Amino acid sequence: MDDHRLDLDAYLQHIGYDGPRTPTLATLRGLVGCHAQTLPFENLSPLLGQPVELDVGALQRKLVEGGRGGYCYEHNLLFAEVLRAIGFEVGGLAARVVWGRGDDTITPRSHMLLRVELEGRSRIVDVGFGGLTLTGVLDLQAEVEQDTPHERFRLLPAEHGSYLMQAQLGSEWKSLYRFDLQPQERIDYEVSSWYLCHHPDSHFLQGLMAARAAPGGRVALRNNQLSVHRLGGDAQRRTLGTAAELRAVLETDLLIALPDLPELDALLERLAALPA
Repeated sequence: MDDHRLDLDAYLQHIGYDGPRTPTLATLRGLVGCHAQTLPFENLSPLLGQPVELDVGALQRKLVEGGRGGYCYEHNLLFAEVLRAIGFEVGGLAARVVWGRGDDTITPRSHMLLRVELEGRSRIVDVGFGGLTLTGVLDLQAEVEQDTPHERFRLLPAEHGSYLMQAQLGSEWKSLYRFDLQPQERIDYEVSSWYLCHHPDSHFLQGLMAARAAPGGRVALRNNQLSVHRLGGDAQRRTLGTAAELRAVLETDLLIALPDLPELDALLERLAALPA
């Protein structure tokens, strides 16, 4: 096996997908669901000062062979290669994250999502948006509420032909990010990824973030604050007060094979000491 090529069999085995390998909507939905519920979102590499490489060989070694997770570029670049290998027509897009901000806030184009052309229609796929990663496939159609295995989503039209991605949380619609349809190349993501890993203002350098979509809910960790969300129910939250608790949650609930690094031990001790 060429270290710089995708090992499709290994990837599918890792995420637990054993369905058809034909470019259909059912296949796409199955792949998205398995990926989102197996491969976690996490920022350990930039937080520990480790390089984040975006070529397919490095992504395969980290997320599949290494049992790790990653952030949006790692997830969606790997997933795009998987889709192409199966026969899907897929391209990358970029988004401005507005979660927790005003919908019109000008933020960097720091998020990646995918556009898939299938059966004469454009679809949106995004397996790398942390605590609200899409677990389904959306039609690229504005002002239509669309169900996924987890939350309901919708796209609203925005200025200059762009779209606002929203998720329904309880009775409220929350905006996640704003994107347009300008195609992006890998080099565009390389530049943004370098910024996220190195700029002192990057949120990926401010603290630990990890999340995974689980069957019937979601698990999220922010520093030492654990949240477990059940569909249709309230979130359960607790503070993890020891490095051992943090390690157990990262490995068991978030399915991260933690690297054996002294820097990680120091990080977990530091996070466990944070106030509740």
